[in-house]
Amino acid sequence: MKARVTVTLEELIQLQADARGFSFLPRQPVHSLLSGRHASRLRGRGLAFEELRHYAQGDDVRTIDWKATARLRSPHVRVYSEERERPVLLLVDQRRPMFFGSQRTMKSVAAAEVAALAAWRTLSVGDRVGGIVFNEEEIVDLRPQRNQTSVLRLFHEIVRMNERLAESAAAEKGSDSETVTVNEVLEAAVRRAKHDHLVVIISDLDGANEETQRLATRLAAHNDVLMVALYDPLGASLQNQPGMIASTGDGVVELPVGSGFRGAFQQAFADRLDQWRDIFQALQVPVIPISTATPPAEQLRELFGQKLSSIG
Repeated sequence: MKARVTVTLEELIQLQADARGFSFLPRQPVHSLLSGRHASRLRGRGLAFEELRHYAQGDDVRTIDWKATARLRSPHVRVYSEERERPVLLLVDQRRPMFFGSQRTMKSVAAAEVAALAAWRTLSVGDRVGGIVFNEEEIVDLRPQRNQTSVLRLFHEIVRMNERLAESAAAEKGSDSETVTVNEVLEAAVRRAKHDHLVVIISDLDGANEETQRLATRLAAHNDVLMVALYDPLGASLQNQPGMIASTGDGVVELPVGSGFRGAFQQAFADRLDQWRDIFQALQVPVIPISTATPPAEQLRELFGQKLSSIG
């Protein structure tokens, strides 16, 4: 099946219907990728005291207010409500290395789909959502807001850069001003997300280095961070067939059978996985692997361990 190379605004809007069955909140199902120690890294929105009431069977004993219980001579619990403020910042990679896909879609399109799902899900729970969309030429920084108009503006920028990426790839050349790196984008995120944001990095992290880890550390010091790692399954199962071609950045070349390209490609893929782990494991930042071969909504529901019927 030929991989889809671009995404449309209409397609991102339609993903609103699929933005259910998963959550970015700290409370996670036992099989969720974010359960256990990873969930403890997610701060949530915080808690606000709501009322003091009589203890009822089934209440968590940890919520008992012992001073009030002693004073009133009957068990009382403190009830908290979850604060609504938790801005979400989506970092969406549309650089040339993302223009790769062997089955359903390109990594760049999958990144756009993940961003749309996250944006719609965030808006549905009443939080603000914004984004930093980037390619080699520019960084567009949109501050988090709580309305559909801002979400559509984010989608417009994603689609615009996605189309530009396809055009530059078709021309088999990049811009002479290819200067934007993943580290510059993380620096922009540090400036935007001062504290208590959820920052979702949607990328294949091409070009990451030690500075990337330092910036991720700064970002995670005062915010929650999730890494959505886009990959294509071809990296793990490449077969070198007669007539196979590969892009060199300046053009394409045909690969002779037995050229060793398959082994080199798979090793590069393994190195990228190691890179993700090295950068984020020490920070206890959850890494969410998303394949280009399957719709992201299905993968998010499976990875987060949430049954579709259990969440709106």
